[in-house]
Amino acid sequence: MSQIKFGTDGWRGIIADDFTFDNVRRVAGAIAAYILKHEEPTHGLIVGYDTRFASDRAARLVAQVISDAGIPVRLANDYVPTPTVSYNVKKLGAAGGVMVTSSHNPWDWNGVKFKAKFGGSATPPIMKLIEAELDGDARPKGKAAKIEEVDLKPAYVEAVSKFADLDLIRRANFKFAIDSMYGSGRGILPQIFDTHGIRYVAIRQEVNPLFPGINPEPILPHVAMLQETVLRAKCHAGLVTDGDADRIGAVTEDGSFVDSHKCMSVLLNWLLVYKKWPGDVVRAFNTTGMIDRIAARHGRKLHETSIGFKYIADLMMEHEILIGGEESGGIGYGRFLPERDGILNALLLANVMAEEKKPLGELVADLQREFGALYYGRRDLHISDEMKNEAIRRAADPQTTKLGTYSILRKENRDGVKFYLDAPKNGNGADAWVLFRASGTERMLRCYVEAANPELVEEILEAGERFVNFA
Repeated sequence: MSQIKFGTDGWRGIIADDFTFDNVRRVAGAIAAYILKHEEPTHGLIVGYDTRFASDRAARLVAQVISDAGIPVRLANDYVPTPTVSYNVKKLGAAGGVMVTSSHNPWDWNGVKFKAKFGGSATPPIMKLIEAELDGDARPKGKAAKIEEVDLKPAYVEAVSKFADLDLIRRANFKFAIDSMYGSGRGILPQIFDTHGIRYVAIRQEVNPLFPGINPEPILPHVAMLQETVLRAKCHAGLVTDGDADRIGAVTEDGSFVDSHKCMSVLLNWLLVYKKWPGDVVRAFNTTGMIDRIAARHGRKLHETSIGFKYIADLMMEHEILIGGEESGGIGYGRFLPERDGILNALLLANVMAEEKKPLGELVADLQREFGALYYGRRDLHISDEMKNEAIRRAADPQTTKLGTYSILRKENRDGVKFYLDAPKNGNGADAWVLFRASGTERMLRCYVEAANPELVEEILEAGERFVNFA
């Protein structure tokens, strides 16, 4: 029996090797056992799926296993974004939700996410309980409950449409390019923009489980088509969501990519300056220090978490949180849902542009001037488990005091090992840091870098890769 390992947001694996229908049944059985023991099973589960190969069939298997355990199921009647499942869990008072997706992974991956009854990523204690059921190969049986196919989209679309000021966006008369990356956000932003008379062009809205030429992750180089579209159609911004539409990326009017760090910074500054909503600010360990500087300017408490939105969701259960975000493009709001949401963030970025009467590139440039230049890069190094573990060991070793030509000022090891480097800040620019973090589910080590100019980011990434490879 193959091992199933949960990562920061559920389980995922390569189709046919790891992601098999039998393993899907095992995961569904563990979720059903958890619900029967720890939640109110009569409240039922919501089950959704994305546009990947076999997602719809896997979702039906999940629904069947959960129904066989005596738990009623509302099964999506079409592809849906992950936050659509989460929203309906909370709105309908369900005991939880299951989403068949592997988010931004390459085409030959799939997986299963579990959403807790509060409408967000399950907290670490909940995931441990589900893993315990999985280890016991739980497959509970009861009197078969009803499986009802439902349209999950209308309630969600209505909710996100109310959260943003769409009339203001229409009056601003900006033009947007929308990219769904062949994912399950397809058609949703176009529908909202059509309804409210907002100008747009849309690309990659069709279903294509091969995700031709890309991984459905809203970062370079996969956003090249969106960059070309923004320039060709003379748009004021491009807005892109990932494979299951819970992450955001963007492109400025001149075709430049806007990473998630800058997206979150733009949104946070707007919330504090224009909206003045209450609450603390949360960022993950691998996210820009610009968030800290903006929060400090406005006297807001900042929380740092381990990597994975479930840690941010956990804090949203305990504190009043204005905004929480992570490096991969997941950003959420305590007053909406303890969940990341690419569709909602696309609308809110448009809202910022409309309120400040500026295209996206000007907003980013304003922040860079006010809070210091921020540039960011990441490399995913596909290496053996032995190499990645050895790299983390050497990074943590007190005898490691330099990276490339730069001295290490200090180290942090909340989640991986982060070096703060004695490197140029170009005035008030970002503190230079590099984070080495080994994947818990793949043979991969990620190297994250923030610095005050793009050349320095590349230099530190090169030095980081040499360090990992013992070069």
